[in-house]
Amino acid sequence: MLFVIAIIGICILGFTLWYSVRVAGMRGLPAWRRFLPISLLVLSIAASLLRAADIPQVANAVAFPLLLAAIAVSLIEVRAERNRRTPTLTQ
Repeated sequence: MLFVIAIIGICILGFTLWYSVRVAGMRGLPAWRRFLPISLLVLSIAASLLRAADIPQVANAVAFPLLLAAIAVSLIEVRAERNRRTPTLTQ
């Protein structure tokens, strides 16, 4: 069971990294919007590493919400970019 949870966590981290790098490559966005998802991901990883420094309270409170925020911002930016690229059909 622990193995399955580890695989799910690795998949979520990989998904977040993939979309964060994808957003960072979008040239039409301002710099702060391009690098917001990847900076949230780095902050999440740094907060998660606080467990190794024996500060699990901060890691438990901050790491997962930052990861979710990075996923949400990445998906919003990718969908907005897709909507900007597709032409609107009006009759």
